Amino acid sequence: MTRTRTPDGNPRARALDIRLDGEPGTWNAITDVPGVELGYRTLVEGEGPLVPGSGPVRTGVTAILPRGRDQVGTPCAAGRYSLNGNGEMTGTAWIDETGSLTLPVTLTNTHAVGTVHRGVIDWVAREHPGIAREWLLPVVAETWDGYLNDINGAHVRTEHVAEAIASAATGPFAEGSVGGGTGMCCYGFKGGSGTASRTVRHHGDSYTLGVFVQANFGARRELTVAGTPVGSRLLDDNPMEDNEWLATPGAGSVIVILATDAPLLPGQCTALARRIPLGLARTGTSGGHFSGDLFLAFSTANPGTLTSSMTGTAAYEQLRFIPWGSVDPFYTATVQATEEAVLNALIANAEMTGRDGHRIPALPHNRLAKLLGAAVS
Repeated sequence: MTRTRTPDGNPRARALDIRLDGEPGTWNAITDVPGVELGYRTLVEGEGPLVPGSGPVRTGVTAILPRGRDQVGTPCAAGRYSLNGNGEMTGTAWIDETGSLTLPVTLTNTHAVGTVHRGVIDWVAREHPGIAREWLLPVVAETWDGYLNDINGAHVRTEHVAEAIASAATGPFAEGSVGGGTGMCCYGFKGGSGTASRTVRHHGDSYTLGVFVQANFGARRELTVAGTPVGSRLLDDNPMEDNEWLATPGAGSVIVILATDAPLLPGQCTALARRIPLGLARTGTSGGHFSGDLFLAFSTANPGTLTSSMTGTAAYEQLRFIPWGSVDPFYTATVQATEEAVLNALIANAEMTGRDGHRIPALPHNRLAKLLGAAVS
């Protein structure tokens, strides 16, 4: 059930019998990776004309905890990749330097990055004061929700970050217009938060690779589902394309966070992050100059290694890792899970109206199913 519908009953891609490759985990979510927790704080307030600073509000915060709340500060091997740099993901210079990630990863809107950054620091200082004695370089990533949201208003507050972290849990969770994805649009339809996972077997061991996307990218005409170009058949009812207020219809961004319990080197995490665009391309996008496409991958294996503390560092550390010659199945899982996570963000969604009456329709399930059925027959 959790593979086909969200906990609140909304359909996911598999509820429409979309043919997708690979073997999902139990929940088909990033939280299938043991220890990974995810939480949201969703902000939806007001209707009508934009009053800067007052609303309407269509935004939020997503928090991903690689090892859960209790293990914040225990490093994970990590790597990142930027397909196109019109966006922000903080803390990546230190990830490049050390190959490790230690703090919660948070996602929000473009103009709330500073507030969310401060919110993570406040939460760590309160809940893990020993860690806060050293430097804190949180990873905060963003996509732009200004079509629906009063993005210049200070609606996201530091306490919302703490609430997102406090709500983080394992298991299945809502998708679509929730958390940082609340006000996002994808392929001219309502976009936002989506997830998927894959099981990968290696020499008798079984590992999980999970992906979470904040999808806010793509032009309607590009949309492809399970190899079938459908966007060109769904060009009607596209307020974003028809709205002169948008200088570049279809421009947007996408953040993808990848987690796995497979033992990997930091460079191998980077290699996985570089494969994420291949999964996005399966959904039709060719990328764009005004899109911020930023990706982060981490491994929860090898706890206690990759420490960067100024005190107490061991004389030596060791990493157990999958041989480079055996990583191809993880590349495949990355592409498959990324594609499905985007589709889940689209399909689990509903129409939304935001600032100035700006409306974004949901992907029409019945029309999509007919187009896919015709392609198969």
